[in-house]
Order: sequence, then C-alpha cells, then structure tokens
Amino acid sequence: MSEERRGLLTETERKILLKEKEVDEAYYYTTVSRVRKKIKLLEEDIPALKKQGDLYSELKEVVCQD
Repeated sequence: MSEERRGLLTETERKILLKEKEVDEAYYYTTVSRVRKKIKLLEEDIPALKKQGDLYSELKEVVCQD
C-alpha cells in the first residue's frame, strides 16, 4: 500500500474539477455532489480540530489563504 495520502479530493476528482480530465456532464455533477458531501463531513470535524487547537489553526490558514 502506498504511503501517499490525499487531501479532500482524490486525484481523479481534482483532475475533473480542474477540467484536466474529460467526463460527461452527469459524471461531472456527480463528482461535484460527492465533494459537497465531503465538505459537509469536514464541518463535523471542526469541533475536534478546534479542541486540539493547532490543527484548526493550520486548517484555517490553508483554507483561508487566497
């Protein structure tokens, strides 16, 4: 098993959203829906990250840059 980890998106999801991989419209919107569900699940992780402290700060720094 690879030691490589991923963030919120799989490599395929990232390529689809960046339009680097062509898929039909239905599959594109399925991917968008799947990512929305992951974001919703991430919301459930926020209380644990806030309690730990450093991890929440790191997440905010990454998400809020730009």
